[in-house]
Amino acid sequence: MDRPSIKNEEQYEALRDQGYSKEKAARIANTPNAGKKGGKATDYEERTKDELYEQAKKVGIDGRSTMNKQELIDALRNN
Repeated sequence: MDRPSIKNEEQYEALRDQGYSKEKAARIANTPNAGKKGGKATDYEERTKDELYEQAKKVGIDGRSTMNKQELIDALRNN
């Protein structure tokens, strides 16, 4: 093998198959925690209607004041 050590060989090969350069694929595959799910947000279903309303307000969803919890969830997911 004529390349430096790759920490996540499977990910490296998958990235190469997708057309990434050797360098870029190696950088991604060697990144700590690469491929792990990020973010700490709670699922919409676990939030209160008021929390969903505030999020809908932040992203500018029209008609939010008349929506029930499920409608707010659907609108946020489709925004």
